[in-house]
Amino acid sequence: MEPSKDQLLWMYAAMAKARHYEDTMARAYMEGKTPKFDIGAGPVPGEMHLAAGQEPCAAGVCVHLRAGDTVTATHRPHHVAIAKGVDLNRMTAEIYGRRDGLAGGRGGHMHLFDPAVNFACSGIIGESAGPATGAALAARLQGSDAVAVAYLGDGAANQGAFHEALNLASLWRLPVVFVIEDNAWGISVPKSRSTAVPDNSVRARGYDMPGVHVADNDTLAVFDAAGEAVARARRGEGPTLIEVQTYRYYGHFQGDPEVYRPKDEVARLKARDPIDRLRGHMLDNAGVTEAEADEALTRVRAEVDAAFEFARQSGEPAPEDALEHVFA
Repeated sequence: MEPSKDQLLWMYAAMAKARHYEDTMARAYMEGKTPKFDIGAGPVPGEMHLAAGQEPCAAGVCVHLRAGDTVTATHRPHHVAIAKGVDLNRMTAEIYGRRDGLAGGRGGHMHLFDPAVNFACSGIIGESAGPATGAALAARLQGSDAVAVAYLGDGAANQGAFHEALNLASLWRLPVVFVIEDNAWGISVPKSRSTAVPDNSVRARGYDMPGVHVADNDTLAVFDAAGEAVARARRGEGPTLIEVQTYRYYGHFQGDPEVYRPKDEVARLKARDPIDRLRGHMLDNAGVTEAEADEALTRVRAEVDAAFEFARQSGEPAPEDALEHVFA
């Protein structure tokens, strides 16, 4: 499946937007946390998990989705939220814990929820599989051709909830796509020391569904695999499992000393950066001009910068707001 020029530009913009967002967040998060790291200090308190490097997993899948499709993501969710069209201003305000956030500042960066575009995420490992399967069942019962996509990390593929969801999705032939982002590390544990199979896509055979492995963080290969999986789901032919070999440039969390990683690993990965590779393909093979690519880059960077300014200007929640939206 060959992407159109418009699809290529959309993916490039989504990936560049996510990268600028994560790099900007990395700087904003560390404000007030130096010279001695204090996780509760600064304008963005709490843990922070960034996905720079993993952009193909988001853009290559979400380019095939519609507004009515459901996406559930992981504790490292920003790139997927951006590709699904989550309100960037309100998402950033949420991460800052401000009253204009998606949940009024209650959820933070691991618990983003935007019903306007059917997006949610959670800090619980493997949690995304069940809700996505439920959303796929709801679409089936409503007679809709909407699909659901569940994002998981490679560590989550060892959770029981993941396997339960695959079993039900296949048994009921539900329109759901499971996307495993294999960034080689489960916190600080390499995949080879936590997972019995070298490639999680082979686990699809045990649940009678197609399994696809995408190597080398290849945006175009993700686009191809996801295009077939989404189309198959819309045709009522059931679920697909896709594992993408991807990479994260930052640590498991901001402040992670990363003593477990080879010292040259990130530099080697950046030498084959997926955004640069996609740009090269667009310019050389798809009729995209430098001016068109640069315009997309300028536009999305401005959107990200505006979102951070919006968040900083948003007010703090009132103390009494803590009692809203809770069960008595």
